[in-house]
Amino acid sequence: MSLLAPGDTAPDFSLSATDGSEVTLSGLRGQRVLLYFYPRDDTPGCTIEACGFRDNLAEFTARGVSVYGINDDDVDSHQRFTAKYELNFPLLADPGHGVIEAYGAWVEKQVRGRSITCADRVSYLIGPDGEVEHVWPAVDPNDHADEIVALLDASA
Repeated sequence: MSLLAPGDTAPDFSLSATDGSEVTLSGLRGQRVLLYFYPRDDTPGCTIEACGFRDNLAEFTARGVSVYGINDDDVDSHQRFTAKYELNFPLLADPGHGVIEAYGAWVEKQVRGRSITCADRVSYLIGPDGEVEHVWPAVDPNDHADEIVALLDASA
């Protein structure tokens, strides 16, 4: 499946969060939501990206944006990752990768000479109406959080 585009209705979902709750996109209507997809918990690039969101969460909150990370790791893995790096936003578990696929982020990659299938590093800004406002199809984990904050400021 291909990536969603600005103006598309973001697919609804219900996923388990690190705190044990169920998060639905429809339950977040009325607010802006950043969904960032990433390959694996506690790997170098994914840790840099998650810590960037952690360190900038106040910037997102001040701009009315809630942040959620999604991959196909389970809740236990997300809880360990959250505790290790003191993440201050929910990670959502999609072990069946249905949501990842619906957002066009399920890909095959070559890692150290072997083929793996995992979530790609893709982010979506979803508007209060449930429509995609912006898509980041190629993410550099080193400055992704800052890049999003800059876009939010430019469009304010």
